Amino acid sequence: MEKRFNVTGTCIPEKHYMVDISEKLTNIMKLIENEEYFIINRPRQYGKTTTLYMLERSLDKNNEYLTVSISFEGVGDLIFQEEERFTRGFLNLVERSLLLEHEELSEFIEEQKPKVETMDDLSYAITKFIIKVNKKVVLMIDEVDKSSNNQLFLSFLGMLRNKYLLRNSGKDKTFHSVILAGVHDVKSLKLKIRSDEEHKYNSPWNIASDFDIDMSFSKEEIGTMLDDYIKNRGVKLDKEYFSEKIYFYTSGYPFLVSKLCKIIDEKIMDIKQLKWDKEYMDRAVKELLKDSNTNFDSLIKNLENNITLKELIKKITVDGSEITYNKDNPTIKLGVIYGMFKDEQGKLKIHNRIYEQKIYDYMSSLIETSTNLSFYNERSEFIKRDGNLDIAKVLLKFQDFMKHEYSEKREGFLEEDGRLLFLAFLSPIINGTGFAFKEVKGGEEKRFDIVITYEKKIYILELKIWRGDKYHEKGIVQLGEYLEQYGLEKGYLLIFDFRKVKGVIGKVEEVMVKVHEKQKKIVEVYC
Repeated sequence: MEKRFNVTGTCIPEKHYMVDISEKLTNIMKLIENEEYFIINRPRQYGKTTTLYMLERSLDKNNEYLTVSISFEGVGDLIFQEEERFTRGFLNLVERSLLLEHEELSEFIEEQKPKVETMDDLSYAITKFIIKVNKKVVLMIDEVDKSSNNQLFLSFLGMLRNKYLLRNSGKDKTFHSVILAGVHDVKSLKLKIRSDEEHKYNSPWNIASDFDIDMSFSKEEIGTMLDDYIKNRGVKLDKEYFSEKIYFYTSGYPFLVSKLCKIIDEKIMDIKQLKWDKEYMDRAVKELLKDSNTNFDSLIKNLENNITLKELIKKITVDGSEITYNKDNPTIKLGVIYGMFKDEQGKLKIHNRIYEQKIYDYMSSLIETSTNLSFYNERSEFIKRDGNLDIAKVLLKFQDFMKHEYSEKREGFLEEDGRLLFLAFLSPIINGTGFAFKEVKGGEEKRFDIVITYEKKIYILELKIWRGDKYHEKGIVQLGEYLEQYGLEKGYLLIFDFRKVKGVIGKVEEVMVKVHEKQKKIVEVYC
């Protein structure tokens, strides 16, 4: 079997190209060696199951340890309905975990099941098992989210907690270390325990140590996966360039890292040449954003299921509002749990540029489907004879659209809606051939920059709200500097002007700005 990039299920070194996570495993081993109980709570498809698998492989090489690895995924709901079912169900999972490599111990667990009906019985069975094994037993439980809102699971955690405390005082034998893995942090569970709908906070797992290990991939770690790929496949690529670019777009989100590599390897690269051209990166990002997958489905579902979270994300991505990162805020905490947010120098940011772009596309699509744009943005009208995009004509047509369709709505027209409206206008024009990468710049001006690539040409477009002559002049200079970064001579500025000044709306001007002794032309279009 040929190795491949894997984005579904556990990654296995012999079958899949993988990041070298040995440093992460070393740090986790320190927790295990210190007899810690802890939770690996990270967003979906963040490498939790693969980390547990690699950790188990590492532990199995050490004769001091015995690993019991189970998962609550696929056990059904009956196991959580009564204590006897749960306790015996847990032993069933342990028995099957041991069967192939430790048949004698598996049979011992089988013998204990008829004697177990309560949590206390299960506690005693665990004690006897630990004594028989005479090793440091590490219990790993994956997919704990399925059970984390269940009172029986709470009781189970409480039993493990009690044994942990007794073990520390020399009065019991129990697991050397317990590792739970899931999306949510079960150290503090908000559970519906009473029939009168009262909600309580219960902390049966307050013995857990903090798990501060960064599970995302650094640029250097991404490079180790590319090394594996180059060695195994014989592909030629600029490792430094692609490592940096992949990290730039993904911020090291494991699923997105592997997905981009998989797209280039399986859909873009010419198998005869076995070479990654630099242009493949942007093509892969474009392909990924068009892709329908469970990761993106969860992203959108979580937005739609929480209006407060959706409004906060819109503030960050579209308004350019600067929000202080505070994980005690329940909305921010929820976004972190879902992998949407990150802390960037004390400010709340969208976790990665892929997510940010997906959210832009989603929100602008909602505008597109609720607005009559088709009369104004027929794609063929904006493509030149040489196949290039006529971005100036796009802006003028959008200006015309705003004049006729929004002239009576300007009073109630929110600033940020103009940005989404333009993205909705632009999308069908460049879709299939071009790509628009958006980025909000915070601060007083709240710049909204769009870098458009179309037929290998780049166009820089900035969307701004009119905030006075001072800020406008400053913005012109900033756009000129931005053009210089891309080596371009011409840029475009779309200004949403809400002043009631006659003759401003519909104005088009060309201005020149000097950047490092070079003249840059900027086309200004007022809406």
